[in-house]
Amino acid sequence: MRNIHILVSLVVSVLIVVYTSLLIITVEYTGVQPSRIVEDHYILLPLPRVHSNMTVEEALLLRRSIREYTGDPVKLEHLALILWAAYGITDPRTGFRTSPSAGATYPLEVYVVVGEKGVLVENGVFLKPGVYKYHVHKHTLILLKEGDYRRELYDAALQQPWIRSAPVNIVICAVFERTTRVYGERGKVRYVPMEVGHLGQNVYLMATALGYGTVVVGAFFDDQVREVVSVMPDEVPMYIIPLGVPATYHRISFEDVWKYIVERRESS
Repeated sequence: MRNIHILVSLVVSVLIVVYTSLLIITVEYTGVQPSRIVEDHYILLPLPRVHSNMTVEEALLLRRSIREYTGDPVKLEHLALILWAAYGITDPRTGFRTSPSAGATYPLEVYVVVGEKGVLVENGVFLKPGVYKYHVHKHTLILLKEGDYRRELYDAALQQPWIRSAPVNIVICAVFERTTRVYGERGKVRYVPMEVGHLGQNVYLMATALGYGTVVVGAFFDDQVREVVSVMPDEVPMYIIPLGVPATYHRISFEDVWKYIVERRESS
């Protein structure tokens, strides 16, 4: 009998250890409560998951170009999801991403310019201000240089004030050669610009669904943006995308759209 009790105790102990291990793995894998996401220059972003209660239809209805922000920070888990929506992996077998790409050449690179107290990690802890690069396959941010570079980016972008006031600016660059080596000149003048637009719309919709405002900016001095962001020599800046909490929210309903459509049907 005593041996049976000992055996049962051992089995229970083993089960507890296994269960605890699985629980820890699950928590870390789902990204719900990462034990340590910030390690010097390497930021482990919370893993992508369903995070909003807004449908695609509602996001399309409410999407607007927003240029005025409250100054409140962007939450890290939200920034992570917006970056994933921009260019993240959707098929581990093929490497396909959220944005379509001609021949799956994926010519774009994503940078993030974070201002002072611009990204809230948790409980009053903020991401270091600086310029980061988004690592698509590892879903991480790599700190390239520390400091608040929004003023320099603002100067490079013809002093558009929303770039300076937004807590975060996403900068999209293109390596044209990845596409032109397959499609020639058409890749440069047609496919790559199209793909930048795909990415920009993804950012718009995810930002809207999470309660943020954004606007795509194409007016800037390329060489100055290159210097601010410290891009690679073959990368060409294409978009600056400020991101922040809107100072005012746009309100409209599908009923408003229905009324507009019906009135025009009746007047024709």
